Amino acid sequence: MSGHPTAVGDDAVRRHAAGAGDGAARRPAALVGDEAVPVERVDALLAAVPARDRETGPEALARAERQRRRWATQVVVTDELARRACAERGLTPPAEVTPARVLAVSATDVADLGSIVAVALAHSPAARALLAALEAEQTVPERAVRDYYDRNRDRFLTREALRLGADPYGDLGPADVLPYAEVRDEIAWELRRAVARQAFFDWLDRARAAVEYAPGHEHPGDPSHPDHEHRH
Repeated sequence: MSGHPTAVGDDAVRRHAAGAGDGAARRPAALVGDEAVPVERVDALLAAVPARDRETGPEALARAERQRRRWATQVVVTDELARRACAERGLTPPAEVTPARVLAVSATDVADLGSIVAVALAHSPAARALLAALEAEQTVPERAVRDYYDRNRDRFLTREALRLGADPYGDLGPADVLPYAEVRDEIAWELRRAVARQAFFDWLDRARAAVEYAPGHEHPGDPSHPDHEHRH
């Protein structure tokens, strides 16, 4: 992801806290437009997702927890932005998020998407609805599907070719590779999903560019705070 949104100034934080009428307890974690994202939403997510760091030293543990809060804020803000995007698109309002029931996140999704987006998709019905809408909008040209098949024939070896130990990177005969018609739909789905995910990343970069974060809730990789690290 490119760039990092700005931190909320103390005046803005105080203004929104005072406007909520509940003092520091209502201090926002972030501002999305003119609306505050309550710290309580971040707290709920933190309670639902166990810490992955195994720090033991007091300073290292404190730093890890500060970064975990920043990470959780990104997940919650992604949910908030996705809700708004769904409303703008006229999508059916998704069910309310229940942080205690965050779906399992696979290691593959974390590797492909980064932990922030992977957990946001598990946490947020709105984010999943938006991604599904983006995927439905994608059209993959037949030429691209066929080209992928021709360039990645090693992925489509027949069971018999595998049993006989065929070299996937050597000269493969027609009988060694599954027919194009048999794997065409799977390839098209994979390519459409990849394009949709990139569209989701692009949308998120644009959408969160104007988000302001309270101190302690900035992006984990924002160099403006002393704990910064660029780990998604």
